[in-house]
Amino acid sequence: MIHTDRLTRLFLALVSIDNPSRQEAAVSTYIKTQLDELGIQWREDGTGAIIHGNAGNLYGYLPGQLDLPPILLSAHMDSVDPAVGKHPTLHPDGTITSDGTTVLGADDLSGVAAILEAVRSVQESGAAHRPIELLFDVAEEPYCAGIQHFDFPSLQSKEAYILDLTGPVGSAAYQAPSILAFKAEFTGRAAHAAFSPELGIHAIQAAAQAIVSIPCGRVGDTTVNVGTITGGSADNVVPEQCCVTGEVRSFDDGSARARLAEIEATVKAAAQAVGAEVAFSTETLCLAYRVEPDHPVAERFQKVCADLDLSGELTVTYGGSDNNHFFHHGISGLVVASGMNSCHACQEYSSVPELERAARLVEGLILSKE
Repeated sequence: MIHTDRLTRLFLALVSIDNPSRQEAAVSTYIKTQLDELGIQWREDGTGAIIHGNAGNLYGYLPGQLDLPPILLSAHMDSVDPAVGKHPTLHPDGTITSDGTTVLGADDLSGVAAILEAVRSVQESGAAHRPIELLFDVAEEPYCAGIQHFDFPSLQSKEAYILDLTGPVGSAAYQAPSILAFKAEFTGRAAHAAFSPELGIHAIQAAAQAIVSIPCGRVGDTTVNVGTITGGSADNVVPEQCCVTGEVRSFDDGSARARLAEIEATVKAAAQAVGAEVAFSTETLCLAYRVEPDHPVAERFQKVCADLDLSGELTVTYGGSDNNHFFHHGISGLVVASGMNSCHACQEYSSVPELERAARLVEGLILSKE
C-alpha cells in the first residue's frame, strides 16, 4: 500500500536538497540511504569525474520472484537553476511549491520519490514481482550529459519507464524529436566606426542578415530557433566577431538535418554578402525515437492505468529526455508523467494527490504480470 504521508515526507525531503546539474551529490547520498534501507544493492559510476560534476549515475537492482523479463525505472537527480537554497511549502490544499525564489525540483524528484515509495510499498506487501532495475542519473537537464556516459550494455532490461514528463499522471510520451544545435561564428574586420568605417567588415551585420533569413518557429515538420547572439567590443568599433547559436527539432531526424543544411547555406551566404568569414558547427544533442503505441511497454502502461482509473493517454513530446538515449541502445521506453507542473520556472509545483497517483502507477508497473 502506498503511504501518502510517507511519500509526501520523502518528496519534501528530496526537494529541500540543492541539486543543480553536476552538483547532485547530496541528493545521491539521500537516495543511497533509501536504497540501503530497502536492502537494494547499488553502484555509482564514474560519470561525475567525466562531466566535471560531484556525483555519478546511480544504479540499483531489485531481484524478482516472477519469471518475467526485468523492466527499468528511471528518473534524474538534477534540476534546472535556480536550484540552490530551496524551501518547499506544503499548502493546505495539498499543492507543493517552492518559496518562489527557486524552482521546486519536482522535475525530476517527483519521479525519484514515486519510484522509491513504490518499491518500498511492494516490498512491504510481500507480493511477487518481476526483476526491477533502477537508474537515477545526473546532469539530465543539460541535454542528457550524464546518461550518455552510462554503461548501457550492463542493463538487462529491454523496456523502460522514465518518470520525467509534465502533465496529468496517467499520460506518457512514446515519441520525441531529434535536437540539433548549431553555432555560427562570424569574423569580420575591426575598424574605427567614425574615422574609417569603410575599412571594417561588420560581423554583427552579417549575423543579422543571416538571422533575418532563417525562418524560426514551426517550419514544415521542424521547429527552428535562433537562441543567442553575442558580439562586438565597443560602440565605436566596427565589430570583428559575432556568434549566433540556435537549434532545430524534428520527429524525423532526416528532416532536422536537411533544415540544418539550409541554415548553414543561409549563414554562409550572409557572410559572403558582406565579405565576412563564418565557421559553422553543429552538435547532435538527442536523436529522435518512436515506440509504437501497440508495443508491449505501452500496452502494459495502459493496462495498469486502466486498473487505476487513469487515462493511459499516449502522446508525443517536443522535449528530449534520457529515453532518447535508452532507445538508441536497444531499450524501448515511455516517458511517464510524474506529478510535475510549470517546470523550469520558479512557479513550478506538484501536489500530494498527483504524487500518490504516480507512486501507485509505478507500483502497478512493478507488479504487472503482462
